[in-house]
Amino acid sequence: MQHVSSADGTAIAVHRSGSGRPVVIVGGAFSTAPDGARLAEAIVARGFEAIAFDRRARGDSGDTKPYAPEREAEDLTAVIEAAGDSAIVLGHSSGALLALLAAAHGAPIEHLFLSEPPMRFGKDEPGDDLPQRLQSLVDEGRPGEAVTLFQLEGVGLPPAMVEQIKASSLFEHLTTLAQSTVYDATIAAATSNPDARLLGIAVPTTILVGVETMPVLERAAPMLAERMPAAELVRVPESRNHAIDPPATAAIIAERVG
Repeated sequence: MQHVSSADGTAIAVHRSGSGRPVVIVGGAFSTAPDGARLAEAIVARGFEAIAFDRRARGDSGDTKPYAPEREAEDLTAVIEAAGDSAIVLGHSSGALLALLAAAHGAPIEHLFLSEPPMRFGKDEPGDDLPQRLQSLVDEGRPGEAVTLFQLEGVGLPPAMVEQIKASSLFEHLTTLAQSTVYDATIAAATSNPDARLLGIAVPTTILVGVETMPVLERAAPMLAERMPAAELVRVPESRNHAIDPPATAAIIAERVG
């Protein structure tokens, strides 16, 4: 692990493996760099360098205030620039929203892979005050409630599933990432109904969607592909239930950029 410095001085923890053209993995909600280990291994097996990183307020990365989505776009740009002049970028879930935002802000991205971006296109969007309510819970020392609120309103998980997660051994770990729910909700608010700048990026873009995934994700992928002139839609039957299949996804990357 190493750290790179973002534009505002935030230290971003980076994990690099393999050699070749760099592929940067941008994780989704509640994910840290180690969660991308299997995907990184599959990418390395295809002859690339895999780069995973802890987004700010996660894992071994810092968190400089005040927050704005542009700061996370700068974090990703710093990771890319530390790897070389440019990189291939694969973003999953909220990480796909961040990757698209960074591309719109001029990050040096060769090819953009957006895996199941959670865009709602103005339909059934969470309340505008969700980031503020999440931040209040975090500030009041109630991280578990922030996690649950984000899962219910930000992600749209069924209440029964949220209760199962709350009762699991995973929940304590999720509470350590509570601050990141504020940031994911803020990024979603800025990108969920994408504007012309996001849709008009010139970077070659591949939008990935698996099977048995959430209806909002199944709906969003083709809608985004239709609206982005530089994009293609690829269905990945090996990826199920909003989880990336590492070998299949690495193969898709290799086919398009190799």
